[in-house]
Amino acid sequence: MTVPADTAFWLVAGLAILLVGLAKGGFAGLGAVSMPLIALVMDPVQGAAMLLPILMVQDVVSVWSFRKEYDRALLWQMLPGAALGIFLGWLFANSVSTDAVKGLVGLIALAFGLYRLVENRLGTAGWAMGMPAWVGTFWGGVAGFTSHVAHAGGPPFQIWALSRNLPHTIFIGSSAIFFAAVNYMKVPAYLALGQFTTETLWLTAYFMPLAILSTFAGVVLVRRVSPERFYLAINLLMIAVGTELVREALF
Repeated sequence: MTVPADTAFWLVAGLAILLVGLAKGGFAGLGAVSMPLIALVMDPVQGAAMLLPILMVQDVVSVWSFRKEYDRALLWQMLPGAALGIFLGWLFANSVSTDAVKGLVGLIALAFGLYRLVENRLGTAGWAMGMPAWVGTFWGGVAGFTSHVAHAGGPPFQIWALSRNLPHTIFIGSSAIFFAAVNYMKVPAYLALGQFTTETLWLTAYFMPLAILSTFAGVVLVRRVSPERFYLAINLLMIAVGTELVREALF
């Protein structure tokens, strides 16, 4: 891989980094569209490797910002499943083609975009309130798998976490700690797959200042901005990008 020279790459990848930074700063869920966007302009496996160190640095900012606001029980429920999901994601990525990974990224984006539109329309966030804790472990596993393959663990995490009716900042802090743990757990799998290359690490370095600034911006804005319309636009974008990735993978 050589460092891309076309303007489209830098604009699309820059938008993806900006969105994931805002997500790490507190706008939970925005980051789910970042990997599908990147997959439009570069190999999805290399794109995931480029993005992981950025996510890990952003995790430091978000965990520090919400370090006193989290739900311990939620994390104990979900993290064991996440570890298993990451392992299954490694098995998947190690045995399929780039087109298959691109298609799966597209399907994840499409499914989660549609799910969140339905959830917002029907108000289904509390559907799991009476379910046992092992269901949370299951959703942690789904989050670990989708996070490994496409850095898109936000929606499955939210399916369970939102059903707990946590206070807003407790939800954000729990999400920050969960995904910090998940991202650091992914490093051995990415190393085993040989995904970290000189080129991807240079791209990581190019985008790191934007990543850090956008995370701090998210921390500030999440306490001041009502994100409903913004989320609607992001969900529609996720559906559109997911559809395009599935089309590219099939044809």
